[in-house]
Amino acid sequence: MAVYRGFDQRELDREYSPSSRVEDFDAELAAYARESGRAYRELPGQRELRYGAHGPELIDFFPAGPGAPLHVFVHGGFWQELGKEDSVFPALDFVARGTAYAAVGYGLAPGWTVEQIAGQVTEAVVWLVEHAAELGVDPERIVLSGSSAGAHLAATALLDGRLKGRIAGAALLSGVYDLEPVALSYVNQPLGLDEERARRLSPLFADLAGLPPLVMALGEYETDEFARQQAEFAHAARDAGVAVRELLIGGRNHFDLVFDLGRTDTVLGAAVEALGRG
Repeated sequence: MAVYRGFDQRELDREYSPSSRVEDFDAELAAYARESGRAYRELPGQRELRYGAHGPELIDFFPAGPGAPLHVFVHGGFWQELGKEDSVFPALDFVARGTAYAAVGYGLAPGWTVEQIAGQVTEAVVWLVEHAAELGVDPERIVLSGSSAGAHLAATALLDGRLKGRIAGAALLSGVYDLEPVALSYVNQPLGLDEERARRLSPLFADLAGLPPLVMALGEYETDEFARQQAEFAHAARDAGVAVRELLIGGRNHFDLVFDLGRTDTVLGAAVEALGRG
């Protein structure tokens, strides 16, 4: 029996299981941890800058000299897995080319609701913008990015009025912008979303006018639903007058796409660098 857009339950669950399109999911996560460990060892930085009063409300920051641009990254994990400790590896590329890097930490479901998580990420980005001077970064060249659920959280943050006109651009990778199918899939077990909350938490249905320029990217090896999610959000953003560049990156999947983020010798990395130039 169809539960969403012609998918039965098994098919829908597979569509929202991006690991189904990779050969070795454990190896992908191990690469995050390995390269993040290298970033911690090799780069000077400030670990666990507190942006809020609660335990997980922390940022890891890696400077790149006075007046450097700043790249802010929000990790994925379907709002229930991973952490900033797994997502500092892009700092190796960004800092090497003179861009500061910040990895945002936030609470995870089921201990935190999606509403709370989205609020935490928004507050983290606001904190970074408001503390740009003391961090030594250029407040006019702050770029926000996120992967998977992190793209949802980044997009949600961009809707906050305090950030309008204060983010130079955003890179949204393999994102989820309509949470209705998520609420109908296995992903929802720790989230507990109902239809009303799923719609309210979906950036796709928000007023997107005033968003900064967007780079939206997918890996070649993604499910059809992730492709649809990107296409529909890109269309809605363009209808609202937002500049959007869509990319399909050959040879990359939902997880390893992030490794191109700070590499200017890749299509994605070059597009992200251009965001920071305005």
